[in-house]
Amino acid sequence: MSAFSLPIVPRYAEVDQQGVVFNGHYLTWFDEACTGLLEDLGLAYPDLMATGYDFQVVHSEIDYRASVRWRDSVRVTADCVRIGSTSFTIAFGVHRSSEGAEEQLAVEGHNVYVLVSTEDWTKRPIPPSLRDALSGTATR
Repeated sequence: MSAFSLPIVPRYAEVDQQGVVFNGHYLTWFDEACTGLLEDLGLAYPDLMATGYDFQVVHSEIDYRASVRWRDSVRVTADCVRIGSTSFTIAFGVHRSSEGAEEQLAVEGHNVYVLVSTEDWTKRPIPPSLRDALSGTATR
């Protein structure tokens, strides 16, 4: 499968009163990394929509290992770890480093996405082009 990495510098608005990134923002970062992964695999989201497909998050899971603070250097990794008949799972890692410190895994999680039709919003089998891209077997 294909790994992708998205650099992020936490913005002031993403930090809570405790001085750390508010937990809800990690899902936003996961979403950005998923979009980046698909684009890196040659699958722009608007192109997927134009073919009558969309995908929806049906399950999210997050484990917090360490705090991420304002202006830390962050790298969000995304990797497709499972492809089913109508769904796929993307695993995410939030890796942080601050000045003079080694990078550490601060947050990890995954989202399960179900592919749906944009006509009636019912689930659909994953088409071969998406399956090939997610499995890293697509030719570009």
